[in-house]
Amino acid sequence: QLQLVESGGGLVQPGGSLRLSCAASGLDYYAIGWFRQAPGKEREGVSCISMRGGSTNYADSVKGRFTISRDNVKNTVYLQMNSLKPEDTAVYYCGAEYYCTGPVASWGQGTQITVSS
Repeated sequence: QLQLVESGGGLVQPGGSLRLSCAASGLDYYAIGWFRQAPGKEREGVSCISMRGGSTNYADSVKGRFTISRDNVKNTVYLQMNSLKPEDTAVYYCGAEYYCTGPVASWGQGTQITVSS
């Protein structure tokens, strides 16, 4: 089972940017998804990238603002988040999947993103 570790969370002002990282040895054998869970809401899918990076998808709410990428040499997947909005505030998790259609085989511990002035 993968030990996924997220990093890069924090507090940012509306309109700002952050980059999340998800790292694990062996990550290059999986599609990786980013998910988020806001207080009182269910966890939702944000973006996913296929094992070799040739295919990506995004939730409508983040299209044009977030970009997912991966570096399989570094065993790391990134989520570049631009033009952040208060409604992006949530705990963000990465998950290892065999395909971007799920299910998730391993979860990271999560990292908090707070968008506030």
